[in-house]
Amino acid sequence: MYGEVRIMDRAEIGNRASKFAIISNVILITLNSAVGLLGGSSALVAQAADNAGDLISNLVGLWAFRFGLKPADTGHPFGHGRIEPLVGLLISLILFFIAYQIFQEAYSKFLMIGSLRAPSLFTAVMAIVAFIINFFIMNYLFTKGKEINSPVILATANQKKVDVFTSVAIFFGIVGSHLGYPILDPILAVVIGFLVIKTGFDVARDNINDIMGKVPSNKLVSDIESAAVSIKGVCEVHDIKVNYMGPYASVELHIEVKSNLSFKEADEIADNVEKTIINKIEIITAAIVHVNPSKEE
Repeated sequence: MYGEVRIMDRAEIGNRASKFAIISNVILITLNSAVGLLGGSSALVAQAADNAGDLISNLVGLWAFRFGLKPADTGHPFGHGRIEPLVGLLISLILFFIAYQIFQEAYSKFLMIGSLRAPSLFTAVMAIVAFIINFFIMNYLFTKGKEINSPVILATANQKKVDVFTSVAIFFGIVGSHLGYPILDPILAVVIGFLVIKTGFDVARDNINDIMGKVPSNKLVSDIESAAVSIKGVCEVHDIKVNYMGPYASVELHIEVKSNLSFKEADEIADNVEKTIINKIEIITAAIVHVNPSKEE
């Protein structure tokens, strides 16, 4: 029952976070495109196109999140959670494509720098509004993504971080063009492009580590060890191995018990260790416990 409630809570939090991201992008697409076209800001129109790409990523991410919640079956005995880091990798590729578009737009502006016209100052107000919306959604997604350990929601949060930087660049580019420095806009765009590339690499690295089963944090290993040794009869814990499955993980470990215990007693201790680890450590949904006789009596 404990595990079912936990998964239900995670589903509710994840669905809410994904829907917030979708709604925010629909609002930004509408505002950026309208203000950009009326105010003569190609940067805002480009950001509206970027938001459209984000929206597609959000919809795919929502599908991946819900698919990852499917329970284990015969073909997938460890569940479907690995779909999340796979989609996280897809989002990193989208970020690289966004960076390419930013560099391409900046290059075209460098070529026509002498004929660039300053957009309406009202577009600078829209850039501030976009910054506020993106900043709020970014923090919300990071908070909820870490709370439920969701690779796809954290990747979406990193997408929003890029939008925050882009909004700032657009604002200063518009203000700079009115102050007689139109070249400021493409220069800032190049800086943002490199930030997008860095974010894409960070997202890719985290999700590849997840898929490849990188050694977990010392804290997680320590928590697993503490949960195991809290069971009466466990003399020592070693060879802890964690296998990530998207937002969740399974663990395999060895425990040592007194050699004079019966098979039934040793099996009961192993069963208690398994239940304790699963109940105490939120991301652990499966545990395999190997029992060995203690070397020190």
